[in-house]
Amino acid sequence: MATIHYFCSIWITKTMFSFCSVFLLLCLSPFSGVMALGINYGQVADNLPPPDKVLTLLGSLRITKTRIYDANPQVLTAFANSGVELIITVPNEAVSQMMDPSAALQWVSTNVKPYFPATNITGIAVGNEIFTGDDAVLMSDLVPAMGSIHRALQQLGLDETIHVSTANSLAVLATSYPPSAGAFQGSFTGVIAPLLSFLSETGAPFWINAYPYFAYKDNPSKISLDYVLFNPNSGMVDPYTKLRYDNMLYAQVDSVIVAMARMGYQNVEVRVSETGWPSRGDEDEIGATLENAAMYNRNLLRRQMFSEGTPLRPHQRLEVYVFALFNEDQKPGPTSERNYGLYQPDGTMAYNVGLTGMSTSTASVTLTSSATQAARMGTGSLWYWVFVYLLTFKALMRWPV
Repeated sequence: MATIHYFCSIWITKTMFSFCSVFLLLCLSPFSGVMALGINYGQVADNLPPPDKVLTLLGSLRITKTRIYDANPQVLTAFANSGVELIITVPNEAVSQMMDPSAALQWVSTNVKPYFPATNITGIAVGNEIFTGDDAVLMSDLVPAMGSIHRALQQLGLDETIHVSTANSLAVLATSYPPSAGAFQGSFTGVIAPLLSFLSETGAPFWINAYPYFAYKDNPSKISLDYVLFNPNSGMVDPYTKLRYDNMLYAQVDSVIVAMARMGYQNVEVRVSETGWPSRGDEDEIGATLENAAMYNRNLLRRQMFSEGTPLRPHQRLEVYVFALFNEDQKPGPTSERNYGLYQPDGTMAYNVGLTGMSTSTASVTLTSSATQAARMGTGSLWYWVFVYLLTFKALMRWPV
């Protein structure tokens, strides 16, 4: 009996120690943001707050990654010493110029070197959705331009910390359903293959702009709204892989992974450079409502809090950049294009997605997720559990053996 008591005491003591150690680590570690979640900071508007105010907003939201669509020196200066990871962009109109190595070196020397490392630039996007545009010359220039930018980074000793990629529309795929049938458009093979080779060689990710909203808008009678909004639903099972999908975004990402594998590139990481849902749209833009936008982004945020991967890559967290931080009043196109933002330009919430923010709006509501509640746990509760642990440990040590 004494032996049983002894081993039980050892087991319980170790178990309590492990539990309490993990508990204390979680409680004492500051909540530093949703690790895989970023946000797109577009600036096609005439009424946005200055970059220093935007940085304050990002800090209050605990978002530590953002992407801009240029290399705005005001943003680069304002974000210095903030720790926010920043992806900058070579605009489409400048991509062909970057084929010239001297032009690429000049661009990096002007837009990266003076700011780094104080400004935490982690990536350069060379163009945006070029392959699905109508400029064949630009398509052929893209990968050589990316190569020139990468070599310029190498020359300046920055290539180990700053990767080079380009954001692609999901329309580069000919097939995306089911995910196991994912394949690139045949007409893009000649330009996609060099891109994948470059990404594989440099260790850079394949960026995809994925919007389940568009699929739902085009076919609302056949696509479940709950499926695209991450709400509870029956989901779908891929008939070939037998993997179950409970949301469209993950299915879209996995279809890209399969398409790359078909071309011999199984190990390139896929990251979502844009995804979002409009809070307002024209009459024919079905589903573009404030309620759906809030639900999509709120549910996506909850997934990100658990660092989820997709069914094909469950152990590799999916990095996602939400589109967008602000509604941008000067964007052309349908009404939805000007209503993807979590915030109005004056800093008030367009809707509450569940992030804690600094806002002048009386409608602003704080996050009610369990992750933030844990982060806000009072020290009184923490020390209560420390006290319980110590008493339990002391009692176990006195247990007769």
